[in-house]
Amino acid sequence: MTSKFAYLSQIERCVSWLAAWTIHHANHVREGDEIKVGGHQASSASLGTIMTALYYAALRPQDRVAVKPHAAPIFHAIQYLSGNQTREKLENFRGYKGAQSYPSRTKDVDDVDFSTGSVGLGVAQTLFSSLVQDYVSAHGWMKGRPEGRMVSLIGDAEMDEGNIYEALIEGWKHGLRNCWWIVDYNRQSLDAVIREGLWQRFEQIFKNFGWEVVILRHGSLQQAAFAEAGGEKLRDWIERCSNQLYSALTFQGGAAWRKRLLDEIGDQGPVTELIERRSDDELQALMVNLGGHDLPSLLEAFEAASQHDRPVCFICYTIKGNGLPLAGHKDNHAGQMTPTQMEGFRQRMGVRPGEEWDKWAAATLPPAELEAFIAQAPFFSEGRRRLTAPGIPVPEALPAPAQGGKQVSTQMGFGQILNEIARGETPLAERIVTTSPDVTVSTNLGAWVNRRGLFARESMADTFKAERIPSTYTWEFGPKGQHLELGIAESNLMIMLGALGLSHSVNGVRLLPIGTVYDPFIYRAADQLNYACYQDARFLLVATPSGVTLASEGGAHQSIGTPLIGMAQDGLCAFEPAFVDELAVIMRFAFDYMQRNGEGDPDETTWLRDQTGGSVYLRLSTRPLEQPHRDIGAELARDIVNGAYWLRPPGPNASVIIAYQGVVAPEAIAATGLLAEDRRDVGLLAITSADRLNAGWQAAERARQRGTVDATSHIERLLAPLSRDCGIVTVIDGHPVTLAWIGGVNGHRVKALGVEHFGQTGTISELYRHHGLDANAIAHAAQAVSAGRCIRYLKSLP
Repeated sequence: MTSKFAYLSQIERCVSWLAAWTIHHANHVREGDEIKVGGHQASSASLGTIMTALYYAALRPQDRVAVKPHAAPIFHAIQYLSGNQTREKLENFRGYKGAQSYPSRTKDVDDVDFSTGSVGLGVAQTLFSSLVQDYVSAHGWMKGRPEGRMVSLIGDAEMDEGNIYEALIEGWKHGLRNCWWIVDYNRQSLDAVIREGLWQRFEQIFKNFGWEVVILRHGSLQQAAFAEAGGEKLRDWIERCSNQLYSALTFQGGAAWRKRLLDEIGDQGPVTELIERRSDDELQALMVNLGGHDLPSLLEAFEAASQHDRPVCFICYTIKGNGLPLAGHKDNHAGQMTPTQMEGFRQRMGVRPGEEWDKWAAATLPPAELEAFIAQAPFFSEGRRRLTAPGIPVPEALPAPAQGGKQVSTQMGFGQILNEIARGETPLAERIVTTSPDVTVSTNLGAWVNRRGLFARESMADTFKAERIPSTYTWEFGPKGQHLELGIAESNLMIMLGALGLSHSVNGVRLLPIGTVYDPFIYRAADQLNYACYQDARFLLVATPSGVTLASEGGAHQSIGTPLIGMAQDGLCAFEPAFVDELAVIMRFAFDYMQRNGEGDPDETTWLRDQTGGSVYLRLSTRPLEQPHRDIGAELARDIVNGAYWLRPPGPNASVIIAYQGVVAPEAIAATGLLAEDRRDVGLLAITSADRLNAGWQAAERARQRGTVDATSHIERLLAPLSRDCGIVTVIDGHPVTLAWIGGVNGHRVKALGVEHFGQTGTISELYRHHGLDANAIAHAAQAVSAGRCIRYLKSLP
């Protein structure tokens, strides 16, 4: 009977061949387009054995894996052998709609758990996904489904990424479990060889944070050689050999190994005999038989780690480009095998010409036996593992507090709306989970946390309460808490939101995550935010306070370009309301929008892709504004969600309108009143989302180009009554480009006001005057873009 080891060895052989051939084919067919495919050939070869052992022996259906970016060809080859990837897409690797260069949840057809590409982010994602699984399990929502391990395959050079260590700290705080990180320690990065002794540093770091560290340095061949007479001297030489020299000798081959070993060890009898007993090919095979290329060592290590739920870091010594002519060379990251080298590799692997894409072309065992073995592999036994979850019902309106005439900020209103939700035992309240990087109170989550508690797997009492010390907030931790408190690391916030926002797919349990952060610090985690959106995670990001309106804090806490991030980020719908009743409408929309799955037809009122759903970004403020006395009807609610409405409709003879977004509403209103004495029919446009207005306008134009000639966006309908001679003044506490594009809708002249430079401390009125956001500056801009007599009461600009 054929052994498990024999089957795995054959599968590994086929995986290695298909990965190398896929890259070679992609490079060959695209070389006329000057598309560089480098980076995959050598990097992916390091992981063939590790990934074979994982996918066909160690993993279970409930486990989830983030694959090292450059191991995509190995991943696609494994999925191809397992029936989850097509030959057509494999042949079109890195081509239009082919298998992706880096595994992608949203673009690949095979079973991708976590997208990778921006190095280090997939690593941290597995840690936070494990914490989310703990959250779901503690709330009793797993419904008998076993807990899975969250596994990351990591390049050793990826370990330079700082967000990995920020994540380690957070994992330690929350008692991380069920997480494996497997380091492909090939000791080569893109441009260099890894520094000496780095693995000892890795080992100590992980142990300090409570991880078990398993070092796989020597394979079975080496361990057997060490047991021979003289073997200890060979082990000592190998473990003292520098990374650069080991890589260089690997590239040079058996004869170079022999000369170097004999020169440096000298004629010492047993060890010399050990070396001389082996041919050059056998000596090469021995010296490159590192732990990460040895199936028995890997299977044993994975089996041992499966007996507990502690986090484990496997440091697997490998050879970059193992088995290829590029192996060990410091330039191999961008290297590609030549046609001659590929032909030699094909012959060595026993693949006949014309059969290069056959699944089992490199195998010597019968294909039917290999297919049967794969069908029984636990990881693939249940088919595709992407789960679904039913939607959480959202009420027709959220319980927004009555604010007419009161002075309330949108940040305060956000906290009050959440507090009202927290009062009820509704499905919506149950599935909301909040998180924040140590700014829970200062972003107005305090009332929510008081009612819903903080999450921890084990209960912890509030010491201040126990000691009878008066406090506004009750910080009690427990398994049923609904707030995840994070440390001051915004990258962790965004990756946590990504993990929470994929729970419906990973755990089969839908959560409605809300993350709060100071608006200027979105920059600090922009890559992680982009990564979360790229994976199609669903969450509500509440960024507050924002802009120079946070006057007394100075430039370090005053955001400028974040509205542009909201507009430019795919998968993220951005709003900036001025009033709390607008905010309530938007939050109600957000909870529904976060759950949409692409079903239904496009909205031909706005031409937005609302049926696809996505995440939502709210840019809020600490500035209290007097709240309007009004009831939000269905039409106004629709306009708020679509991005804008007329707070004061323009008359038939309007020569200028003012369009504002967000907290500068009082200045825009005051300027409108000032202008009314000298300009007729002045309109005031309240913009709640420049992002959605712009997206709808662009989409309507594409629809017209495709033949729907009457397609009209929301902003086009709003501006339709204006004459071409009407000027537009836009104003925002943010970069003026956010709204400057509005002039392009119907060809109006625009004067865009906003913030272009770092702020400073002062009062709001002082800073608005300094940056040209006050009523006087708006009136000056109106005079510049509209015809007519000079506007009275203008003061000179500073």
